Amino acid sequence: MEKIKKLQNFLKNTHEAILIYSPENRRYFTGFPSSDGYLLVTKNDAVLFMDSRYIEAAQKTALCKARLVTKASIEIKDYLKEKGILKAYTERERLTVSMADFFKTAFLPCRVTPSKRLENKINELRMVKTSEEVDAIKQAQRIAEAAFEHILTFIKPGVTEKEIALELDFYMLSHGAEALSFETIAVAGKKTSMPHGVPDDNVVKNGDFVTMDFGAVYKGYHSDMTRTVAVGSICKEQKEIYNIVLEAQKKALSVLKAGLPCSEADKAARDIIKNAGFGDCFGHGTGHGVGVEIHELPNLSPRSNAVLEVGNVVTVEPGIYIPGKFGVRTEDMALITENGYENLTNTPKELIIL
Repeated sequence: MEKIKKLQNFLKNTHEAILIYSPENRRYFTGFPSSDGYLLVTKNDAVLFMDSRYIEAAQKTALCKARLVTKASIEIKDYLKEKGILKAYTERERLTVSMADFFKTAFLPCRVTPSKRLENKINELRMVKTSEEVDAIKQAQRIAEAAFEHILTFIKPGVTEKEIALELDFYMLSHGAEALSFETIAVAGKKTSMPHGVPDDNVVKNGDFVTMDFGAVYKGYHSDMTRTVAVGSICKEQKEIYNIVLEAQKKALSVLKAGLPCSEADKAARDIIKNAGFGDCFGHGTGHGVGVEIHELPNLSPRSNAVLEVGNVVTVEPGIYIPGKFGVRTEDMALITENGYENLTNTPKELIIL
């Protein structure tokens, strides 16, 4: 309930409420996963309205009261009237046009208003992880790391990208992951120049780089890691590019601390790649926040205005991508601490040649 209490501080009086509809935010505040439902937070109460598919489980495990809802425009409207709620704020960035239209009239005379201020408040809360959230992220990462150790015994000339991706997925799901963080990226050879390449029947060959970007979900929290490995003998240029990326990643990690502008963390990695002559080959940001979603705030990018603070969990993942040849990316997750940062990724990063 601590997260809900912080949300209640957003409300000015007992005639205001907050209506949360997005699955990610519902789970963040209640601990309960569902594809549908409404969390209604008032100054002194919080109720999770769930339909018949979820109500029994929600009443047993949600971190607030749960009520059955058969028609939101009746039950929630009656609840708002009973509590004397005249205005309800709701998420803005996560609201579809159809839901916004529904909210305009469904609960009158209570006015439901999409609020940027509420969105900012929720983002602020989610950016700073509790010790329990960090523990869940660490466990998700341990599952992913075990999958990486396993996949090193699987990759060899002749296997396909799809087979590598499926093997990673099966390992994580059969070793404690409740879900995958995202669709696993496993690309080989020339396709490693595509940061978000899609695995297909492309066959791994001797001399290839293989880039894998993947993660596990544990108790609702995601992990995210990327490793590029080599198969057989590789050329001098491949080794040089790998080491430039590794140097850039280590440099960005080394500067992480509370109070550092996120753009400076990005610059630390980007300057090394740029000075090596590959600035045009690094197009994405250096990192992003991770939590109940795989991409959260803050972002480590040149355009970010955010400042790192204690409790942030961010990825650090610079890369160099040379179209038609190959690409390299290395990614860790880091927790910002009072003394700098803690690397949540235990897997070695020096070049592995299989």
